[in-house]
Amino acid sequence: MYRLDSKTPLASNIHYFIKWTVISCIIGGIGGLIGTAFSYGISWASDFRQTHPWTLYLMPAAGLIIVWLYHRFHEDENRGTNIVLESISSTSDISAVTGPLIFVSTILTHFVGGSSGREGAALQIGGSFGNWLGKKLDLDEKDKKITVMCGMSAVFAALFGTPAAAGIFSMEVVSVGVIYYAALVPCLFAAFIGAGISGSLGIAPEAYVIGEIPEFTLRTGVFIVLLGILCAMVSVLLCVVLHQSQHWYRKYIPNPYLRILAASALFILLTLAVGTRDYTGSGTQLIERAMEGEIGYEVFLLKMVFTAIVLGAGFKGGEIVPTMCVGASFGCAVGMAVGFAPSLCAACGLAALFVGVTNCPVSSLIIALELFGIEAFPYFSIIIAVSFTLSGYYGLYSSQKFIYSKIRTEYINRKSH
Repeated sequence: MYRLDSKTPLASNIHYFIKWTVISCIIGGIGGLIGTAFSYGISWASDFRQTHPWTLYLMPAAGLIIVWLYHRFHEDENRGTNIVLESISSTSDISAVTGPLIFVSTILTHFVGGSSGREGAALQIGGSFGNWLGKKLDLDEKDKKITVMCGMSAVFAALFGTPAAAGIFSMEVVSVGVIYYAALVPCLFAAFIGAGISGSLGIAPEAYVIGEIPEFTLRTGVFIVLLGILCAMVSVLLCVVLHQSQHWYRKYIPNPYLRILAASALFILLTLAVGTRDYTGSGTQLIERAMEGEIGYEVFLLKMVFTAIVLGAGFKGGEIVPTMCVGASFGCAVGMAVGFAPSLCAACGLAALFVGVTNCPVSSLIIALELFGIEAFPYFSIIIAVSFTLSGYYGLYSSQKFIYSKIRTEYINRKSH
């Protein structure tokens, strides 16, 4: 007769399932509340800025406060999301103040109109909380890595309302070519609970409607491949611009206080020069306009520049929504130029840029389906595959590792550019 004891695979699986169901529910619940509070904070800051345009001129003061806060808590060299990724792929630790610091600093950045997102900040907030809870529960090093991923999933899902993508993304982004399947149940449970809590507290999930979806044929398939090639090139350019801006700031303005003041002055002058506030904030309003099929041809380049000015100098936030904005505006511009379904091209461009800078094809396809629906599935699958392959080994996160080659079945274990 088959006996169930603690050493059998079945018993181990049951123990794992019960253990991580409980832990993921805790992380999902608390992470959902944290994400909801963060979302409301960002919304308040953005709404106040839009009704009080003079807040733009407070950018130097906000920048100085951010630099001082990080210095005050000895986090001058805090590398943001890279620290969270390293805590999963190695034995690096996340400081307990990482979450609170990025929480406050991102709201300050949005209050004055800095071109940054919020989902990247959510990864840091969730990862910091997950790491802290793992310590409090006295989990071993391997289990603590799962709590970090759970926290990332919960807060990301609470903010963006895409729980399936959030659950997979935190497992996929660390090491390209390897997914941490041991975290599958915990991350998905935490993500869906986090999204459920934020939704019940009034945070609407992100969703867009594609105006026109032509029938997928050989001709439209060839076009979407060509668009994917262009999007891969834009994603590489975006990564280079963001990384080089940080390098140039540090090289030519070593003092962080002077650096943030210089960036503030440059951002304000450029905003006044273009004569619009479209490039302040994360860029969600530009994504909406791109989905309507009308956007300026220059928008994707300007959003790229404004984001690099802000994030490279030390303002806080995330790169994900600005990346989506660049992708949607570029895709729409190409669609308008050739006369092919600009709204669909905007959605495809968003998905292609997301995969090009994060190197997470599975998450990219899922987030595209959660944001836009399943009707354009053939277009999404093709353009994500093309952009992922041709974007090379560039990425937003320098600590991200490519375990396997994108073009050969071989082990490479290298970091992204």
